[in-house]
Amino acid sequence: MNKSYIARISYPIQFVYDQRQLVPVKPLPEEVMISVTGKGWKLLRKSLMFQVKPAELSIRGLPYVKQLPGYALRPAIANALDGLELNYVATDTLYFDFDRIATRKMPLMVDTTTVKIAPGFAYGGNLAIRPDSITFTGPLQIISLFPNPYPLAVPDSPFSAPFKGDMLLMHDFSNLVKADISKAQVQFNVIPLEKQELVVQPVLKNFPGQYRLQYLNGPVRVKYAYHPRSRDKIQLGQFQVTLDYERYNAADSTIVPTVTQKPAGVRQTSIAPGKVKISLTAL
Repeated sequence: MNKSYIARISYPIQFVYDQRQLVPVKPLPEEVMISVTGKGWKLLRKSLMFQVKPAELSIRGLPYVKQLPGYALRPAIANALDGLELNYVATDTLYFDFDRIATRKMPLMVDTTTVKIAPGFAYGGNLAIRPDSITFTGPLQIISLFPNPYPLAVPDSPFSAPFKGDMLLMHDFSNLVKADISKAQVQFNVIPLEKQELVVQPVLKNFPGQYRLQYLNGPVRVKYAYHPRSRDKIQLGQFQVTLDYERYNAADSTIVPTVTQKPAGVRQTSIAPGKVKISLTAL
């Protein structure tokens, strides 16, 4: 083991950089392949990583420099070798990616279009968020892509009462980006919809001529719901229910009615009866 040998070994490296200003945005390489000449015992110790001092890499030009050729690592590795002679660096290119650490403060928001409201209720406004802003610290290239204002994570369960509780702050870079808060208290109103019903005369479509139509389980009623603020804006004459003879079921003499027109501001509609039973008599 006291003879000199030539061998290829994996050697550890360590990046040296200002961690207050820079952050790696992907895992850094931890070793390179090198060719060395040395005594057998020293080669064995290096190959087994016993008391091995990593080669420290101080790279100029960060974060703009993204790679280095293997030969550029020679001085740092040669200085770290103890009792071994470096022949060459076998690793062709070393790849890395750093970015500047930045801080970005932005207001918080709740996307009310994603708030699920239970049937028969409506979003009532009066939204309040406390605290109303968040500060992110992390790689500039990542946090510059975050939406501004930043949306809170809305619960999936539907709301049927005024809400006051916490909503979480979520993002996909928790290992790189830090936030000064992890949740915010949110408050908003949920109000019950007002409900009414209206008797309508159905519009007939595709019915044969020379027949007299009689409803056997009428009249036809439309049940509808609306936000209280829309109460005075709903024009009842704009409701239209259609009976289409092409949907006639001869087995039970019924047609399923459909709402083909409704006023603006109406949230939910249903028709009773769900099947209109008719009788046609030749004139």
